[in-house]
Amino acid sequence: MLFLVEAMCGSPPVIESTEQVWDSHSTLGSTVLYVCKAGFYYKGGLNISMCNENAQWTPPTLLCQEVLCGDPPTLPHTGQVWNGSSSPGSTVTYYCKIGFYHREGNNMSLCSINGYWTKPNISCKEVDCGVPPPIPHSVMLWDKISTLGSQVVYQCNSGYRRVGEGNVSVCTASGDWDGASLLCQEISCQEPVFKPRAKMLWDGTSHIGTVVHYQCEEGYYTTSLRNYSVCGENGLWEDNDLWCEAKCGPIPLLAQTEVMWHNRSVVIYRCVDGYHSWRGSYASVCGSSGVWLRATLRCIEIKPPVNHLSVLNEKCLHWRAEKYEEDEEVYKVTYIGSRDYERSFHDRGKRCLSSKADQLELCLNLLPVTNYSISISALSSRFTATISTNTSLTVPPAPVVYYREFETPVPTLRLRRSPNTLDPISLYQVFVLPVEEIMMFDCSSPVSSDISIKIKSSTEYITAQIDVGHVRTDMNFTVGDGLYYGGFFNAPLENGRNYYIILRAVSQWKSALKSSCVLWAKVRGTSYVLRVSSLSAAAAIGLVVLVILVGYSFNWFFKRT
Repeated sequence: MLFLVEAMCGSPPVIESTEQVWDSHSTLGSTVLYVCKAGFYYKGGLNISMCNENAQWTPPTLLCQEVLCGDPPTLPHTGQVWNGSSSPGSTVTYYCKIGFYHREGNNMSLCSINGYWTKPNISCKEVDCGVPPPIPHSVMLWDKISTLGSQVVYQCNSGYRRVGEGNVSVCTASGDWDGASLLCQEISCQEPVFKPRAKMLWDGTSHIGTVVHYQCEEGYYTTSLRNYSVCGENGLWEDNDLWCEAKCGPIPLLAQTEVMWHNRSVVIYRCVDGYHSWRGSYASVCGSSGVWLRATLRCIEIKPPVNHLSVLNEKCLHWRAEKYEEDEEVYKVTYIGSRDYERSFHDRGKRCLSSKADQLELCLNLLPVTNYSISISALSSRFTATISTNTSLTVPPAPVVYYREFETPVPTLRLRRSPNTLDPISLYQVFVLPVEEIMMFDCSSPVSSDISIKIKSSTEYITAQIDVGHVRTDMNFTVGDGLYYGGFFNAPLENGRNYYIILRAVSQWKSALKSSCVLWAKVRGTSYVLRVSSLSAAAAIGLVVLVILVGYSFNWFFKRT
């Protein structure tokens, strides 16, 4: 048995940018017509597809291309507002450029379905402000151009001055001149300048170029070469040096003065060299009656406000005050000290003193072994005197020792000291004194540095020498430890002998030397008596009274070999 089945092609193929004209039948022989969509146009190819016996649609070859209008047309003196699209329905708006205005016509163009821009008929006309308006009593500086942005400058005529700031007018987009706000007013100098003891010859007018003449009154004269004044363009009368002076005759003379300046009616004086002004007026003036009003200036001989300056006892300034008045004087004293042996050292100070006295003295806290430059200034007269002085070496301060008595041949002793400005030239010497009956110790006596002599001799010897600059606030020292201190051997103490330990502080600079001594300790008990130099202190030690030196200071000088 034979069955026949009708061929079915299904849906026809889709072509980009086209639409189908079709009755929805897909049987054999059915056709589909393809047309371009709106905004596209037919460019070529087959636009029909047919359902064939193979149940397939024949392939269409239709090609549709988008409609584009391209760039919109340009119009004279216009600009465009356009988003860059040239497809159908796109628009472009035209506007007049700066310097032109929209006179008439349509300012919009549309991209049509045919691919053409509709033609706008906008008309732009150039802005023209015409002739600038005149301002009274002025001239226009103008190049005859009246387009947008053109300028005209107004300038007041001679004899007039400008009132207001704006003298420039500009052609605006509205076709009007704008910006000038000045007014021109006639210049007037008002009343002429009055000159003492002179008459004015004037017609009463005060416009530019008006002249007024001056004439001295009877009994007066002038040395000026110009006796007139002219009203100027600035609204002011020209100045002149006219001065009418009385005839007073020769200028008066004052003792110890000289004339600094004069013009026949006024004389200015000053004191001659070596003299000082002291009260009175400096000027003589020719009076209106023809008589000189004399200056009363008094000149007295100049003397230094600070005189006979000297230094007493290396610390006190003494001077004589030379004053013209009985008023109190304020003195400022400054001093600067330096040392040859200590380059980094500087001692500075300042003192102030107020006094009415003629003889003055001021004591300063000057340091020893220092070169000082001292200045004293009298503030009212701005006078300064300077003196130099050198302070001498003083006795060095002895340290605080803790005196004790020891039963050991190797005692450790203690001291406490405070820093002193003489530390760089000071040292400590430790003396060992074997006790033998009554002994004499001279704090200033030199001691042999021969070690063999020191050990074998029964006299005192130096067992240690220490630079003070190397000693801190507290120091412990052990006698007889067998070490060297400053080149001196700290020899052990002999058993069975009694000793006194004395500390000597020595300061030395060049040929000057000063020292002080303190009793530091006693090693092993004894009842002998010790006398240090000519000063002594008594202390009871056990049952025997021992006279010792607690502190002894003196000055001595020697030359080094």
